[in-house]
Amino acid sequence: MFQFKQFSINQDRCAMKVGTDGVLLGSWAPINHNPFSILDVGAGTGIIALMLAQRTNAEQIDALEIDEEAYEQAVENFENSPWGDRLFCFHAGLDEFIEEPEDEYDLIVSNPPFYAEDYKTENEQRDLARFQDAMPFEELVEAADLLLSENGIFALILPFKEEEKIIALAKESELYPLKITRVKGTPASAVKRSLLAFSRNENSEIEIDELVIEIDRHVYTPEYIELTKDFYLKF
Repeated sequence: MFQFKQFSINQDRCAMKVGTDGVLLGSWAPINHNPFSILDVGAGTGIIALMLAQRTNAEQIDALEIDEEAYEQAVENFENSPWGDRLFCFHAGLDEFIEEPEDEYDLIVSNPPFYAEDYKTENEQRDLARFQDAMPFEELVEAADLLLSENGIFALILPFKEEEKIIALAKESELYPLKITRVKGTPASAVKRSLLAFSRNENSEIEIDELVIEIDRHVYTPEYIELTKDFYLKF
């Protein structure tokens, strides 16, 4: 079990455990537009949806998870949280979910599978959670375009090397970057992740910044502490 300040996460049945990527996106996703409805695509443990339940007053927070074990775990984590009445998880793939879209969402978030490489492991559940072919970026952007409300925001975390590709894909669907934060593990390391937020409005000035997580092993930067302090017990 992973304990946060206001909720806990059981993760014994999930291939993808609680990790920095999910915490980063859950803390960083823009909410200044006061979203009424939120969709988390590829929920895993449900951590991002739970963080957004804590950060916002959104009345409808839906999550989507294709893997049965992870889906059941996310449901359990939602029910055990203080916001169970606002959280709902669908057991479905994205392609299935968008066949008959019921709702539009003011905020769509995703920590999608990353590994597009050809190799697979013997663990099918982990592969599903880790490999991009389970949810290609094209499909994700298409779904965001279909499901995003007029003034909605689509936010995700990706490997830095995929940043240009996703911006180009989003542009084809007339979704434009609003804010980009590039994440480094330490001041000396290369940029590892990109946090990106898109909207339907083309922005002449995109807010671009950088976030460094640690100065030294387990010595966190003031910026990372500030971003995540409402969640981590240690901050």
